[in-house]
Parts: sequence; C-alpha cells; structure tokens
Amino acid sequence: MTAVTSSLSDNQRAILALWYEVNASLSAYHKLITSFGYPQLAWQAKVEAWKQLGIHHTHLKRHEQTEQTLANIDKIQQALIEGRYGLLFADDADYPAQLSQIYDPPPLLFYRGNSARLHQAQIAIVGSRKPTAHAQKITFDMAQYLAQAGYIVTSGLAMGVDKRAHLGALAQADPDCQGRTVGVMGTGIDVNYPNHRDQLFTQIIEQGGCIISELLPHTQPHKHTFPRRNRLVAGLSLATIVTEATIKSGSLITARLTSEQGKQVFAIPSHIDNSNAEGCHHLIREGATLAYHPQQVLEDVNGQLDYDKGAYRTANATNSNSNRSTINQTSDAIETNSIKSTSQQLSSEIKPARSTVVVPEHLAAIYEQLDWHGQDLDALISATKLAPPQLIGQLMELELMGLISEQGGRYLRI
Repeated sequence: MTAVTSSLSDNQRAILALWYEVNASLSAYHKLITSFGYPQLAWQAKVEAWKQLGIHHTHLKRHEQTEQTLANIDKIQQALIEGRYGLLFADDADYPAQLSQIYDPPPLLFYRGNSARLHQAQIAIVGSRKPTAHAQKITFDMAQYLAQAGYIVTSGLAMGVDKRAHLGALAQADPDCQGRTVGVMGTGIDVNYPNHRDQLFTQIIEQGGCIISELLPHTQPHKHTFPRRNRLVAGLSLATIVTEATIKSGSLITARLTSEQGKQVFAIPSHIDNSNAEGCHHLIREGATLAYHPQQVLEDVNGQLDYDKGAYRTANATNSNSNRSTINQTSDAIETNSIKSTSQQLSSEIKPARSTVVVPEHLAAIYEQLDWHGQDLDALISATKLAPPQLIGQLMELELMGLISEQGGRYLRI
C-alpha cells in the first residue's frame, strides 16, 4: 500500500468530520464548502447556520453530536496507522487528476492496494451481473488484451462482467504486467459485499492492483451507492466498454456518464434475439462505437491519451517523493514505448486467456475441446472419437470438479 495518510491534519480532520456528518452527501458537502469557504469553518459553524442553508435534518442532528463525530475520525485514523486502508484527499498531490475534472469529484478516497494505479491510463469494462458464457469469455479476453497493451482495466467489482474484467486484467504471465486493474466499490472500503469478492479483493491487492471507495468505512450497499460508484468508474477511465448488458442494466448509467464526460463509449454487439445484449444494441443505436475487437479500442483511445496525457503527467510530476519514482517509471513506460506500438505487436486476434486451471491428464483432451459456447454430445463424440460411455464419464468428472457445466444439453467451460 502506498502513500498511507496516517497522521491527519486539522484540515483533513475537518473534511472527514463534514463527510461523516452529511453522511457522504455530495450536494450537502459542496453546499457547505461553497458557503463557508473552508472545511474547518464549515465544521465549526453552528447548527442554525447549517439549517439556513437547507441542510437535511438528519445531517443537522449529526452535526450536534460532536463527540460521536470525533470518535469516528479517531477510528479512521487508527485504521490508517494500522495500514488497513489508505486515504487520499482532493487537495493531495496523489489524488487522481482525472477525477478532479468530473462534475462532482469526491472530497476524499479510501483505498487498498497500489494507489499508483489511479494515475495510469485506464479503460473501463462493465456489463451484466448475469452474462452469457460467451460474454464472460469476451470480457476476460478483452481485459487481458488491454492490460497486456499497458492499460489499467477499471470496473465495479460486481458479479458477472465486472469480475471477469478484473480477472482478465490479472491473468498475466509476465509479473511486470500483473495487477493492472482498479476496482471501485459501492460500499465502504472495509465491507465485503457480496461475499464472493473477498477472494477477488485479495487477488487484486496481492498482485498490485487497487480498490477504492468514496464512502465511509462500514457503509452498507444501497440502491443509491452503485450509481455513485459508476460515475467514478467513468471518471477514472479514458473510455468505457460495455460487453453485454440488458436495457435496464446499471452499466448503461456508466455509459451515459462516460458520454456526458466527453469520453468514448464502446459496445459489443450480439445476436438480435439475445435479450441480455439489448442494452449494447441500444447504445450502438444511440451513437456508441460498435466494437468487435480490442484493437479498435486501442486505436481510438491512444489518440485520446496523446491529447490528454498532460493530466497524467501533472499527477505524476507532483506526487510525493515516496511514490514519484514508481509512478513516473510506469508513466514513462507508457509514453516512451507508446501504448500504440505495444498494441501493434499483439496478434490481430484476441489472445486466448491463459488458463490457470489444473486439469487431470486423462481429462485434458476433452477439456481442451470444450469452449464457452457449448457443444452437444454428438459434436463431442465426433470431435473426440470417444465412445459415448467414456465421454459421458469424463464430462461428469469435469462437471464435479466445477470446470464445466451442462446447459440445455450442451457442455461448456465455466
């Protein structure tokens, strides 16, 4: 973990106090700062002054409970000292410059892992929580390809597409390429929601990625916290790719916010009868760029990076001494080697994901024959030349191992 803020200044304590007392309400926080000018003045103001600004009554009640506010600040400072997470404030040199440019930047960010990732060129991949097997493979391969090309893959840590995007970015054989992912939480930085993410969090952090949240520790999931998360996913990234989404998917919120921030939206097309992809088709109809290969994304985004790389240079140039070397080396690698030239060396096809699955030798042939689309028994018998009883026995073994599944009479990898 880099640049951990463990000793809080008076100004930082005031920011935390306000953030706690307005319950992380962006509108209330910015109203107070606009009215009083400085966090300390806003926090020291009387309840009546807050009331005159139209601050919500629940915030007013918290503002009266100074001891409770101070106790919460002390808990956060203790967690910082113990290294459970780090904290960046909007006026810190280490705060991601690209977030400063959005309409409603968060005044602070809690993080775990390598915060240097926040200053590197990012591309968001988002989509359905229940994607088809084909969309899972496309997401994984696309994330892996983009990470190999030097980009950070950013997503929202949800089930489905988000998880596959993070895992694809992490699936790098070269240790120097690992950890190129940023996960944005819709809960407090210390909340494991849903339960499957604990393992994903650990993998991202251990491999050198980063997880962030603007919400206070212990904040539980709520229907309003995920759109907030989506705006940060869009804000951090140069572009957003939607690999599969329904027409009511939250991914379309991310796409809209990306467009509103003046950035490019890419959508992956699918069969016209795939209801899971109606959101992507809607985006394409509304002007999103149809994408069928990550090289398209690289070609478009590289031009944007050349135009906008000043923001990244500024962030890196003003970093603290403890981080300047690491971050500048990464930035220099992107600028001197050029992401464009790196991506041109890659295959014209999406490179297959490097499997980390351990398959018993006697099952390897049938496992390699399977894909993410699914094949029926007749096709597998024809391809493997195995007798039906032997083939069915091997398929059952793979299914019991959790490596494949059977859907509608077709067998496919998980």
